Amino acid sequence: MTNAQENNNMIRSCLLCGVGGQGTVLASRIIAAAAMNRGLSARTAETIGMAQRGGSVVSHVRIGHSIASPTIPKGRADVLLGFEPGETAACLDYLKPGGTVIVCKREITPVTAALGLSGYRGESCLEYMLAHTEKCYIIDGDSICEACGSPKVLNVAAAGALCACGEMDLDPEDFREALRQRLKPALLDMNLLAFSLGMEAVQTQE
Repeated sequence: MTNAQENNNMIRSCLLCGVGGQGTVLASRIIAAAAMNRGLSARTAETIGMAQRGGSVVSHVRIGHSIASPTIPKGRADVLLGFEPGETAACLDYLKPGGTVIVCKREITPVTAALGLSGYRGESCLEYMLAHTEKCYIIDGDSICEACGSPKVLNVAAAGALCACGEMDLDPEDFREALRQRLKPALLDMNLLAFSLGMEAVQTQE
C-alpha cells in the first residue's frame, strides 16, 4: 500500500520514545488496546537498545484500517510522544510537518554525559522543540506521579496526554476501558487518576 492510500484510509501514527524502565512499550500497548476498543485495527513494533540499562526505547503504533506496516516512515508520525527530552529530540525526524510533540520534561542523563563526555541538558532540548515544531506540549510527569503516589504511572499519564491532543481520534473512554481490562483492581483508581491528569496537562496548554 502506498503512502497516499494509507492517508486515504486515515491511518494514525504515534512514535513513542524514551529509555528503559519508563514504560514506553506498555504505553504503546495501552494505545493499541484503546484503538481496538473503538473497533480499529492496531499494529505495533519496538526498537529496544539496552533497555534494561536505561538505553533508548522506541515504539511504533499505527491505528486505522488496512495498515500496511507496523513501522512509521520518517516524516509520517502524527504524534511524537516522548518520555525524555533528549530521546524525543533525537526522533524529531519521524514527525510529519505540522505534527504534534508531547514530551515529559524530566531529563535522564545518558552515560556519556554522566562521564563528562557530553554537555547534555534536557532544558535545551525542550527549547529546541518548542522553537522548531508547531505544536509542542511539555508534561510535568514527576508532579503527576507524585499526585498519584507512584512513579510507575508515567506511561498512563502519557497516554492521557496523547488522548487529549486529539491527533489519534480516540475517545477517553476507549483508554479507560483498556485500563480496566489490563490492570488489577487495586491499581485501577491510581492509573485512572494518572490518565485524567495527563489529559489535563495538555488541555491547560491549549
